[in-house]
Amino acid sequence: MKISARNVLNGTIKDIEIGVVNVEVTIEVAPGLKMTSIITKNSCESLGLETGKNVYAVVKASNVMIGTD
Repeated sequence: MKISARNVLNGTIKDIEIGVVNVEVTIEVAPGLKMTSIITKNSCESLGLETGKNVYAVVKASNVMIGTD
């Protein structure tokens, strides 16, 4: 598979919280560093996602905003 996104992070699913429509998937991409993605329940099921599965977090963004107090 080839994609245009340059930020592809390999990780392991640590937690899956299933809601009525959406699913919150937490991926550990490095020791102690986790990312969370919210996807549809249908996508979760069609990808066969489960805790412990190795997956890729693909980040495609035109900018990253930074804020301070």
